[in-house]
Amino acid sequence: MRRHDIDNLRNFTILLLFPVHTFMIWNDFGAKFYIWMGENKLLSALIVLVNPWFMPILFVIAGISARYALEKRSLRPFAIQRIRKLLVPFLCGTVFLVPVQTLFARKFFYAYDGGPVENWRYFFTHLTDLSGYDGAFTPGHLWFILFLFIISMLSLPLFRFVPYAKAAGRAEKIPIWGLLLLFLPVWLMYYLGNFGGFSLGKALALYVIGFYLLSGDRVMETVERHLKWLAPFCGMGTALSVWLYYRFSYYGDLWVNFIGWVSILTLLALARKLLNRKWRFTAYMNRASYPIYILHQSILVAWAYVAVGLWDSFCMQVLCICVGSFVLTALAYQIVKRIPIVRAAVGIYAPIQRKAV
Repeated sequence: MRRHDIDNLRNFTILLLFPVHTFMIWNDFGAKFYIWMGENKLLSALIVLVNPWFMPILFVIAGISARYALEKRSLRPFAIQRIRKLLVPFLCGTVFLVPVQTLFARKFFYAYDGGPVENWRYFFTHLTDLSGYDGAFTPGHLWFILFLFIISMLSLPLFRFVPYAKAAGRAEKIPIWGLLLLFLPVWLMYYLGNFGGFSLGKALALYVIGFYLLSGDRVMETVERHLKWLAPFCGMGTALSVWLYYRFSYYGDLWVNFIGWVSILTLLALARKLLNRKWRFTAYMNRASYPIYILHQSILVAWAYVAVGLWDSFCMQVLCICVGSFVLTALAYQIVKRIPIVRAAVGIYAPIQRKAV
């Protein structure tokens, strides 16, 4: 069963990566970016606007999608598909795309004037804090794909011994307060397998909850019945988070996980009501969003290195990096999807549909 609401929510979330990673060039979080132009409180606060939920919701959506995928195929074909869709693009991207980001980071911060081959060797022979901002090894933005592959494999024994149908009856009886309290295991799992703020444990918790709970119609109907107070609470809580950060640089761990979880429930319910339609945008982005995710950050960093030198205006820099990186990534997708070997490297396996003449 194809869930257009889930498709559209995933696609819109992927598009948010362009402004978020553009704003990271001016972040004041204490950690730089591959290109970093100094601290800007407003842009950093705008990242806080979506940061509590926009990557976590992708793990929830992946869990929901896994439930429907396992209704159509057994565990072994599912595992093989995960290897092709996740592991292969991760390895290819780590070899060929992520070093591009570290190349421009070295050029920007250290006036590196060597070539890409020398930088590639440096990338695979130096290990520091895994950020890559110093040119050393990093998975870059592909951490998400690596985590998704690992948790997909780790959860298969659980899904085998406790299939969705076996747990659905109990899941459907959970009241709204019980669903809200699920932020507690998500928060506590954050401290399991945490690598520089990227938590494998939290990702696993979100994925499993998506599979067993938030993929169910009755569970989501429970959330929908409470949208009249849940949505305003989510909005006010998000506004409070932004204000606290902007005024006091407060980004409390417990609060961020709570408001992030409330936001995920709210957005999933709103998507069921407002986005459960198939538009031309939906059909296009269903094919393009994953390759766009893989390609976007390397292109954005390379373009930002050029763009910050073309304009002195701060507003022009932000606008041109955000819009320009999206246009360049969309063009790159149009190119790579036509090259068989490269298509497989970015997770495209279905044949290109051609219109009849």
